[in-house]
Amino acid sequence: MFRTSLIYKLFIVSFFYIFTSFSAFALTVGFAQIGAESSWRTAETESIKAEAKKRGYTLKFSDAQQKQENQIKAIRSFIAQGVDAIILAPVVETGWERVLREAKRANIPVILVDRGISVDDDSLYFTKVASDFIFEGRLAGSWLAQSLHGQGAVVELQGSTGASAAIDRQKGFKEIVDLFPKLSIIASQNGEFTRTKGKEVMEAFLKAHGEKIDAVYAHNDDMALGAIQAIKDYGLVPGEDIKLISIDAVKGAFEAMVDGDLNATVECNPLLGPLAFDQIELAVAGKTAPKWVVQNDLIHYRENAKETIGSRKY
Repeated sequence: MFRTSLIYKLFIVSFFYIFTSFSAFALTVGFAQIGAESSWRTAETESIKAEAKKRGYTLKFSDAQQKQENQIKAIRSFIAQGVDAIILAPVVETGWERVLREAKRANIPVILVDRGISVDDDSLYFTKVASDFIFEGRLAGSWLAQSLHGQGAVVELQGSTGASAAIDRQKGFKEIVDLFPKLSIIASQNGEFTRTKGKEVMEAFLKAHGEKIDAVYAHNDDMALGAIQAIKDYGLVPGEDIKLISIDAVKGAFEAMVDGDLNATVECNPLLGPLAFDQIELAVAGKTAPKWVVQNDLIHYRENAKETIGSRKY
């Protein structure tokens, strides 16, 4: 009887120790997402949610609906709830110092995903997990310069004003265009990374410049897909009369390439969940990481789209 009781007590103590030890590693993470403006963004959100579930972590999710003030409110809410770490996909580059200092004082590491920020003190965030947007712009510019034989009129559909993706994709693209005296960007306007706005801006470009336009450079696929519809409505053939290149490489872009409407798309992998949570675990363990964990990218062409579309995960 005594032996049975002792074994039972030892079992309870052991179970409690195992449970509490396991709980110590069951992190709670806040995720301040920009919104759901594109299929790329949706894929990123699902990747982070799926990885949190896979690792047994609690994820507190906030959709900022494209507003920085909503992201700041979400971060402050995460701090008040005492989360172990915060994932931030910043809608714009600037204006983060105050709230990130609050997170730092609370000893909560912040991991940036897919976009960067501009701060005087880079210790305010642990690391950034993102693609090289300048390199993406250079890839797009290089393809377009070659396709147009170094001459022509290009219109540019920019991403959201102040977003690092828009700033850097414009910078990298312009670096290449400037190498060719007969290649020029004749119009550039914010398309807000959405298909609807991309179509609206492209309609304005066509009204102003018409058949003078040789090519479209869109900072993401959704805007390019909107532009394709505008070009068709105008009575021209996208991919032939006007060449198009965009960035993200979502499945919709591959479908457009298979249809012949889009000429090329630059990869920007949104499946950042595994990399983001790897960095969180390093931060919580008190270890270090590079300030930028680069997600490598490549370019896809219309000629190969039919062969690769079946393997796309987003």
